[in-house]
Amino acid sequence: MALNILAEDATLLVVDKQAGMTVWPEGVRPGKTLADELLVAYPKLKALGEERRYGIVHRLDKDTSGILLVSKTKKAFDFLQKQFQERNVEKKYLCLVEGEVKKEKGKIETPLGRSPNDRRKQKAYSTEERGEAGVREAVTEYRVIKRFKDYTLLEAAPRTGRKHQLRAHFASLGHPIAGDKLYGFKNQQIPEGLQRQFLHASFLEVPAPDGTRRGFTSELPKDLKNILTHLESYANTN
Repeated sequence: MALNILAEDATLLVVDKQAGMTVWPEGVRPGKTLADELLVAYPKLKALGEERRYGIVHRLDKDTSGILLVSKTKKAFDFLQKQFQERNVEKKYLCLVEGEVKKEKGKIETPLGRSPNDRRKQKAYSTEERGEAGVREAVTEYRVIKRFKDYTLLEAAPRTGRKHQLRAHFASLGHPIAGDKLYGFKNQQIPEGLQRQFLHASFLEVPAPDGTRRGFTSELPKDLKNILTHLESYANTN
């Protein structure tokens, strides 16, 4: 699976990650990862070591596509990680969720923690439970881009960086992300032809080591564009 590089300079790589590729191995090795591909294309990244994930600053889920930052130097890695930890990074995702989201925009402030019933998942907890073991603040803002029959296309901006945050948050509202097999409900509707969760990291803006702020954009990939085209054409014929 070839790497798609959106931007590159002496300290930074911006990768447009394809869906279906694991970023970094966790537990049982999942086959070839994005880290493996990076080391083939940029062997000097090996000098950053596993403790710096060979320069991979953050992660995307296997079936999520879009923008991923990779640093080329230890100094850049440490700087960029600090920006994520201090919430100086602006991230936006495009996601199609099941059902009609009635508000034009909103904020989800539901704390998240690992589910006791399924260790793969995050669970939404009450505000009063925030601060209990493993239950952490999680904030997502969103706005409606377009409504279709049975689905809503959203732009979502996570203000915190919790595992599976968008997937868990929208499921907690009763609007799971279309095609999400882990967080989807029993008998959840899935648009015809959708083979993965409809979640794409479309925009990222981050302070750069040179003191500037840099923004990067990734177009919605063809497989997800095709789903929207199909939903649009279905609406026009009914």
